Amino acid sequence: MDIIKEIVYRFRGDYTTEKLISMGMKVGKNFKRLNGVILDPAHCWLIEIGDNVTMAPRVHILCHDASTKTFLGYTKIGRVTIGNNVFVGAESVILPGVTIGNNVVIGANSTVTHDVLDNTVVAGTPAKQICTLDEYLNKEKKRMGKSPVFDDTYTLPQKISMELRMTQKEALTGKIGYID
Repeated sequence: MDIIKEIVYRFRGDYTTEKLISMGMKVGKNFKRLNGVILDPAHCWLIEIGDNVTMAPRVHILCHDASTKTFLGYTKIGRVTIGNNVFVGAESVILPGVTIGNNVVIGANSTVTHDVLDNTVVAGTPAKQICTLDEYLNKEKKRMGKSPVFDDTYTLPQKISMELRMTQKEALTGKIGYID
């Protein structure tokens, strides 16, 4: 199965996480890389990812920036270090030379151009601190108390029925919910 996975990734012009690790990238425990994540294969040994990191679809981690190549003859390169317990939202880009601390949430479609401190939530282009992680989690816990909450029977892996899909859809009309 690993050979098939490798062939599919190479056909798409991508590298498996295992291949990038064999090329020098460092990855901690419980790394979740969703569809379309690009981890700079040309400089993957400059990437270090901690434990319990999730990268949502289409995240790009870049260790090089060729914007200077035409003008200076050189491409900028830099290490990217991502701490523990980090969530990187869909379509986000992390640029060379950035260090992301521990316990961080990066909002979807953000461009991270500078270091991110521990225990923060950042979003935007360029990404800026929105609040502390504790403030964010407290706000979401309060919101969760007034919102629909679903267990894992409402997921595809648990073979959610069409009836439950429609129940969930109706319950989420005009509001946000939460799922286990």
